Amino acid sequence: MYKVMKKALPAIIVLGWFIYAAGSEGSPATSDMTNRMMLLALELGIILFAARLGNLLFEKIRLPGVLGELIAGIFIGPYVLGGAALPGLPQGLFPVYAANFPISPELYGICSIASIVLLFVVGLETDLKLFLRFSVAGLFVGLGGVIFSFVLGAGVAVLFSGLLTATRLHFLSPFSLLLGVVSTATSVGITARILSEKNKMDTAEGVTILAGAVIDDILCILCLTIGLGIIAASSGSGGVEWVQIGLIALKSLVVLFITVTIGALTSQRISLLLKWFRDRTSIAIMAFGLALLVAGLLEEAGLALIIGAYLTGLSLSKTDVSRAIVERLGAVYSLIVPVFFTVMGMLVNPRLLFSWPVLAFGGLYTLSAILAKVIGCGLPTLFLNFNLLGALRVGFGMLPRGEVALIVTSIGLTAGFLTPEAFGIAVMMILITTLIAPPILVNLFRIPHSGLTKALPESHYQQITFDFPSLQVTEMLVTELIELFESEGYFVYHLDQVEPVYQIRKESETISFSQQGTTIVFDCDEKTIALINTAMYEVLAEFEQTLAGLKKPIDTSTILSRQIQVTSETPSTPGLLVNYLSPDDLVPHLRANTKIEAIDELLKVLNRRGVIKNLHRARKAILEREEILSTGIQYGIAIPHGKTDAVSHLVCAIGLKPEGLDFQAIDGLPTRIIVLSLSPKSGTAPHLQFLSAISQTLDESGRQRLLQCQTAAEMWQNLQPAKAS
Repeated sequence: MYKVMKKALPAIIVLGWFIYAAGSEGSPATSDMTNRMMLLALELGIILFAARLGNLLFEKIRLPGVLGELIAGIFIGPYVLGGAALPGLPQGLFPVYAANFPISPELYGICSIASIVLLFVVGLETDLKLFLRFSVAGLFVGLGGVIFSFVLGAGVAVLFSGLLTATRLHFLSPFSLLLGVVSTATSVGITARILSEKNKMDTAEGVTILAGAVIDDILCILCLTIGLGIIAASSGSGGVEWVQIGLIALKSLVVLFITVTIGALTSQRISLLLKWFRDRTSIAIMAFGLALLVAGLLEEAGLALIIGAYLTGLSLSKTDVSRAIVERLGAVYSLIVPVFFTVMGMLVNPRLLFSWPVLAFGGLYTLSAILAKVIGCGLPTLFLNFNLLGALRVGFGMLPRGEVALIVTSIGLTAGFLTPEAFGIAVMMILITTLIAPPILVNLFRIPHSGLTKALPESHYQQITFDFPSLQVTEMLVTELIELFESEGYFVYHLDQVEPVYQIRKESETISFSQQGTTIVFDCDEKTIALINTAMYEVLAEFEQTLAGLKKPIDTSTILSRQIQVTSETPSTPGLLVNYLSPDDLVPHLRANTKIEAIDELLKVLNRRGVIKNLHRARKAILEREEILSTGIQYGIAIPHGKTDAVSHLVCAIGLKPEGLDFQAIDGLPTRIIVLSLSPKSGTAPHLQFLSAISQTLDESGRQRLLQCQTAAEMWQNLQPAKAS
C-alpha cells in the first residue's frame, strides 16, 4: 500500500494543482455550472474507487461487499475526509449542501437513477415459479416478518423517541412510520448469496427464505406507499385525519393493483415488442426505458419511483427476455449501484452516533429488528412442517436488511421526515443485521439435521442425462445445442461465469442444463422431455454429418509447408527459444536411430531435470499426437509436442542428429533437428507462441549454425539473442 501511495503521490499533487487552477479562474456567474460538473466528475471518480476498494476488502474477509461500500462512503463523506479543505476547494471535495441532506443535487440525481436500476433488476430476478412452490410458507413468513418488524420498529420509535426528540411521538408520525417500514425489508441479494455459497438454495429452508424475502420486499414497498400517503394526509392539518388517510391509502392500493394487473396481462406482449429490436442490448435499453417511464408515472401518482421500477421488473420476470435484460444491464448495474450504496454511507454523520441517547436508541431499534425477523418469520414455520431448527434457519435467513431498506431510509431523509440521527440509526441497524446474519445462518446449516418435521414429496422435475465418449465431443455438442435452440427463437443464458450451466427460455417455457465432464444433464418437467430428446437427436445427426465430412482426406502437407515457408523466408530471430529452455535441455548428439527412440531420449532429459511429474503420461501425450499427424516437417526439423497434466508449465528439449533419422517428414528427407515440447492441458501456456518461435529461429542460417555445434554450451550460445551493435 505504501509503494502504491508513493507512486500515486505525484499524480495527486498534479490533480490538486488543476483543482486549484479550476477553482480560481472564471467568474461565478459564467463558470458555476462548469465548476459543478467538474466537481461532480471528481466526486464520481473518488466514489467509484472507494466503492470498489471497500467491496473487495469486505469480500476478502468473507463479508457482503455492500457493507464495504457503505463503510467507504462514511469515510469519504462530508462529515469525515470529504469535508477536509483542499487547494481551490475550501469546503472539501464533498461539501455539506444542506443541514439535513449533505450531498449535492447532482449526486442525488445519480442515486435516484441507481435506485431504479437496482429495484428493476431485483424485480427481474424474482423467480415467481420458485417461490410459488413454497408460496404458502413464504406468504406466512413474509407477513409475520413484516407485521412484527413494523410494530416493533414503530413501537420503539414511539416509546423511546424522547431520547432523540423533545416531544413524544405518536404511532402515525412520519418518524415512527418510516422506522417501522425500514425494519420490514429483507435483503434478497445478501440472503441468496449466502444460500448459494453453501449450496442451500434448493432446500426447503432456502426456498422458503427466498419466497419470504421477495414477499417481504413487496410488502415493504406497499407499506412505504401507504406510509407516504398517511404522512401526506397528516402533514396538511398537523393532525390525523382518518378519512383522508383512508382515501390516500385506497388510492395508493388502487394504483398499485392497476399497475400489477396491467403488467401481468401485457408482459408477454411487451416481451414481443421488445424482441422487435432484435439484439439483446437494444432489448435491455428499451426495457430500462420502460422502467423509467413507469417509475416516473407512479411517482406522479403519489407512489415512490422504486415502486414503478420494481413492478416493471416483476412484470417482465416471467418473460423469456428477463435474463437477457439482466445480462446487458450488468455493466450499468456494476457502475451505478455501488455509487448508490457509497453515497448512502456518505449521508451518515458518525459524530452524531457517538452519543449515549443515539447509541441507546440505535441499540434498542436494532435489537427489535433482530427479534422481529427471528420470531415473526420463524414462528409461522413451526405450523408449516418445519421444526425448531428449520424455524431458526428461516428466521435468521430473513434477518439481513439491504438495498430496499436503504432506499426507503434515503427517501425519508430526502423528504425531511427523518433527522440525520435517525438516518444514522437506520444505517446502523442495516449494518449490524447484515453483519451478524451470515455467520449465524452458516452455523445453523452446518448442523447435520433436517429442518422439516416430515420429508417433502419428490418434485415433478426430472433429470435427463446424455453420456459421451470424450470431453471434446461433449463441448462441441453443447455448442451445437445452444445454436439449435437460439435458431428456434429460444433465449439461452450462461448462468455461471466459470461452470457450463445454462438456462433456455421461450415465453413461459424454461429448461436448465449443464455440462458435467463428459455428461450433459437436463433439468426439466415432463412436458419438455420430448423436446429435449428431439433436440439431442437433431444435434447428434448434424454431428454425425460433420464427422462424415471430416473423414475425407485433408491436404495437410500444404498447411505444413506454409509454416515452413515462413521459416525459410523470414529473417532469423534468435533468442526466442531460450525463454523455454535451459542448457541442460540441449543434446548435441542424439544416440537414437528411430523416431520413438529420439522422443524417449529427449523425454528422459526433461525427466532427469525434474520438470515432468509423470513420465508415462508425458510419453503417451507425445505419441498420441504423433498418431494423429507426424510432426516431422520440412528442412530436417521435427517438432514432437503434446498437452498433458504431467507438466505444470511449458518445457522443451532440443536434440541434434547430424546424420539424420526417419521422422516421417512431409518432404521425405531425414530429420536432423528435433524440438520436443510439453505444455499443461489445464491452465494457460504459450504453446502457439513457442511453435511460432521455432519457425522464427530455425531458418536456413539458424539451422546451419545449430548443426555445427559440438557441445550443449555451443548450442546454448547459438540460441541466445544477438547483441545490439
